[in-house]
Amino acid sequence: MSLEIVELGRSIRERDPARPSWPEVIFSYPGLHAVLWHRVAHRLWSWGLRGWGRFFSHLGRMLTGIEIHPGARIGRRLFIDHGMGVVIGETATVGDDVTIYHGVTLGGLSLKPGKRHPDVLDGAVIGAGAQVLGPITVGRGARVGANAVAVASVPDGVTVTGIPARPSGPGAPRTAGYGLPATLVDPVGERLAALEAETRALREALSARRPG
Repeated sequence: MSLEIVELGRSIRERDPARPSWPEVIFSYPGLHAVLWHRVAHRLWSWGLRGWGRFFSHLGRMLTGIEIHPGARIGRRLFIDHGMGVVIGETATVGDDVTIYHGVTLGGLSLKPGKRHPDVLDGAVIGAGAQVLGPITVGRGARVGANAVAVASVPDGVTVTGIPARPSGPGAPRTAGYGLPATLVDPVGERLAALEAETRALREALSARRPG
């Protein structure tokens, strides 16, 4: 456990632009605490002590605001940034070096038993408020943009945005925070700008037709 704390802490310090100190990471980062609580809960769950697993998961949720089902499989160096409102379902798997922002749900769409939740592969980023739903796969190095709703698998290295989530375009940079490419076009802003230009043109046309 102590080795994992060091590994998690180092990963957080490398990936968080706030560049927290070691004491900040150890004592004040709920994402780190949530992962450690999950390790205990998952171990109990895998031993068949499901009631105890759910109890420790519940304690972790109360203390961090992050809900990880004890049956979920979490890889190494998971960075849950901010974290409040994150929900990770029972059959979800999360690979190594994944980044998840606040308000994310790795949820299911079916009430039937069996595989119901997503697989998030190594190095993926799930942006704030994103909903990744069903037994789909978010590929290695892929990004799900903030507030997107992904109900279909995302290929390796691809950035998806919107509702439902779709690729944001070939060659889109994947360096911006919250799962969004730095050059993402705002369709609402574009439409408002077009309406403003149209209104201006109509006013100019009306002014030109008025008698002098």
